[in-house]
Amino acid sequence: MQRRLLLTAGLAASAALAGCAGPQVERYASEKPALDLRQYFNGTLDAYGIFTDRSGEVVKRFTVVMRCQWDGDNGVLDEDFVYSDGTKQKRIWRLKHLGNGEYTGEADDVVGQARGRTSGNAFRWGYTLALPVDGRVIEVQFDDWMYLMDERVMLNKATMSKFGVRLGEVTLSFVKRGS
Repeated sequence: MQRRLLLTAGLAASAALAGCAGPQVERYASEKPALDLRQYFNGTLDAYGIFTDRSGEVVKRFTVVMRCQWDGDNGVLDEDFVYSDGTKQKRIWRLKHLGNGEYTGEADDVVGQARGRTSGNAFRWGYTLALPVDGRVIEVQFDDWMYLMDERVMLNKATMSKFGVRLGEVTLSFVKRGS
């Protein structure tokens, strides 16, 4: 029992330290154009993405249509995914702007609450996703970064891990319709 407790504590400490590693979003404070999530994620966007496993192999390709709207500091991002194997998925994010570039988000397949922050042209947030895999659901952590390129295009790179072990990455490009 004590060994199991020590192992669990060690894994938790490793995951916490891994979360502190790497660049902080404030590093991008002077980068332009400045990202305002409420402005960018407003209207309809198209996204094109891939999921790569830890070896870098593309495992899935997908497209997303996002219908986004805000009412003050509360936003809804309604996402419809279509995967290369023909499967479909829907996720509806409910976001809240807390001020000072800080946001929280919830969705039905997100465990707890996502938390994030914008700075300059960047947005970083972290969350745990309940991911269906081979008939069961596993909880994986996402370290999700977005970079605004111009008023229409944003790039997104998310690292997916479990117990601090990198499982793969999701890479997306968002394109805002019209302007």
